[in-house]
Amino acid sequence: MSLRWRWPRLSARRALKVLGFCVALGVWQGSAVRLSQLSRRDPGPWAPPFIWEVTSALAVALLLPLMITAVLNAPGPRVGWGRFLGIHLGAYALFTTVHVAVMTALRHGAYALLGLGAYDFGEPTYQLPMEAQKDLISYALIFAVISLQAAWRERQERALRAASLEGELRAAQLQSLTGQLHPHFLFNALNTISSVMYEDLPRTDRLLSDLGQLLRASLERTEPTWTLGEERLHTERFIALLTARFGDRLTVRWDIEAGAEAGLEAQRVPCFALQTLVENAVKHNQDLRAPLEVRIRGRAQGPRWMLEVEDTGRGFGAASPAAGPGVGLAQLGRVLALLHGDRADLVRGAGPEGGARVTVWLPREASS
Repeated sequence: MSLRWRWPRLSARRALKVLGFCVALGVWQGSAVRLSQLSRRDPGPWAPPFIWEVTSALAVALLLPLMITAVLNAPGPRVGWGRFLGIHLGAYALFTTVHVAVMTALRHGAYALLGLGAYDFGEPTYQLPMEAQKDLISYALIFAVISLQAAWRERQERALRAASLEGELRAAQLQSLTGQLHPHFLFNALNTISSVMYEDLPRTDRLLSDLGQLLRASLERTEPTWTLGEERLHTERFIALLTARFGDRLTVRWDIEAGAEAGLEAQRVPCFALQTLVENAVKHNQDLRAPLEVRIRGRAQGPRWMLEVEDTGRGFGAASPAAGPGVGLAQLGRVLALLHGDRADLVRGAGPEGGARVTVWLPREASS
């Protein structure tokens, strides 16, 4: 899956403010150059210093969307040095090229308009490297300012999402038994345990333990997320109860990318995300006579990683026997949006065998 680019949102009012600031900065720098000229015996005409600096500042203002795009799409160095350097080196090369071209064109026009003759850019062999050096400093300073502003804005948005998420989580806690472990599931689980308790006491003990752990997690969990390792352990208990009920009609296969480089076990996921997806797959196919296979996958890809649950059932297009409320995909999508904004996605589709496939994309956290 290709990575989605993020684009800056610039209002006309904000653009005018930036343009005014750049013009003022150009006038300020032009006055400094003019004062330096006045200290000499032949200061020359007054206009050129202001033309030089104002045109340079205007060219920078036109290139600010490029800078903002680079900052938004380049991950932190801890997440991906290759993408970080690639984006910024490409953006800097484009920045200095366009900056010199626009600045030179504006100066030619201003000189002609004010009757100052032809603008002399200088010897390109020396002038272009000099401009590139100055632009490197300008790029670094602008990058620092935009990065700080973006970090501050993200922190503010995170605080707002956290406040909104707190209310959502309180409601989710009240629905933990009616949504994540609704009475219908509890009824079936207890019936299943009752049916095996006289035949296999050790298995009965394990199933009761699994059910107790599921109830405890649903009632006592206060944080919105936990690690994938914890989510997997919780989901395995849930699957054990489903397998006890459906027997050979249900097969669940795990395929989580292992290794320190991927580090998926330590990545954080919304609580009960996998359980919700597995329950959804089973619930919508429980009336089928053919065996159902559910496949759970986890993969790292650049600055993001994905969790995927795919089944061999009827898919999303066909009618299913599932009825009643529940957390489901809609609430999981809302929780993802509250936790991560547009950095997370929930994608529904079809598997290769016609069943349902749900893919959750999450931002990848740097290993601590």
